[in-house]
Amino acid sequence: MYWLLNSSIGRKFIMSISGIFLILFLLFHASMNLVLVISTDGYDMICEFLGANWYAIVGTLVLAAGVVIHILFASLLTLQNRKARGTDRYASSNQTPTEWSAKNMYVLGLVIVVGLIIHLCNFWYKMQFAELIESPDAVKEGSELVIGLFHQWWYVVIYLVWLAALWFHLTHGFWSAFQTVGFNGKIWFSRLKVLSNIVATIIALMFAAVPVWFFLFK
Repeated sequence: MYWLLNSSIGRKFIMSISGIFLILFLLFHASMNLVLVISTDGYDMICEFLGANWYAIVGTLVLAAGVVIHILFASLLTLQNRKARGTDRYASSNQTPTEWSAKNMYVLGLVIVVGLIIHLCNFWYKMQFAELIESPDAVKEGSELVIGLFHQWWYVVIYLVWLAALWFHLTHGFWSAFQTVGFNGKIWFSRLKVLSNIVATIIALMFAAVPVWFFLFK
């Protein structure tokens, strides 16, 4: 346990595992959002299922822990990297070009966190949290709240900017996480790079489909 918390490799391992967990959640959340395009009643049923129920609360706490752990260890590793290498922290001994996303992972992460805070304020706070505290203002129909927000152009723009940051973050983070947990070597590296772009694009498009659909066509 000591090496996980106090060594660079251990911290990278924890950040990678938490990142993979969050990617799985993003796939679930994006799939849930797509239900809204197909059926508002179906989406509202999912929202009710994920309301102030014990299993939904436990899931929320686990997810929150995953986010906090990922941010904490990303911050520790970034500070460690800056301290160790200074302005040359992205220099490569074999002259291999460093991806733009790799150079800006922490900044992209901050943009994602800001978007997450906005998302929580507009959805979670008005839905599950309001239901937990038995607020009379708790939103009963999640579909109405989502559709109403996505009819506002400025919110759609913010959402799409957030998705762009998420896409760049995932294109590097996905393959890097799997490489850290042991999928390395030239063959796996090439495969993971391709898979990273595919997974990141699928997640971004699934999320983007909902605001674009309701803003342009509904």
